[in-house]
Amino acid sequence: MDSLLDRLSQPGLDGWELVERQILTAWSHSGSASMDLLLERGRQALDEGRPQDAVQHFSALIDHAPDFAEAWNARASAYFQLGRFGLAIGDIRHVLALNPRHFGALTGLGLTLEEMKDNKDALAAYRAARAIHPNRPDLKEAVERLEPQVEGTEL
Repeated sequence: MDSLLDRLSQPGLDGWELVERQILTAWSHSGSASMDLLLERGRQALDEGRPQDAVQHFSALIDHAPDFAEAWNARASAYFQLGRFGLAIGDIRHVLALNPRHFGALTGLGLTLEEMKDNKDALAAYRAARAIHPNRPDLKEAVERLEPQVEGTEL
């Protein structure tokens, strides 16, 4: 995993999407088929617009596998969709405690803080995600969008 994350952190990396996909796939495997099934069912509920059902699946997964960072990250996404931003941030904290280089959780933190109108901390979260994953265009755009709002513009 370290070598994949090190590759991903190279600015201008050709094929970064493949490296990102490899990382996300690895992060989605708990080591237990039944736990992976709970993750899959929760993600399906999210995709179908049923975030409350997703929370139930992800909470059951967390109960059985509390050290599985992706379970916390997935539930944070469900809480975000429900507008329960405090709970989303709490789950993101768990993700980052378990996996400090989780660029998806940092991006989610930025999105959540931005929704809460905390642009200064959102910018910091996006910058942290971008330090790990400098090639994602959405992170570049988020940093460029918030910098003038937070830091002002030079005259």
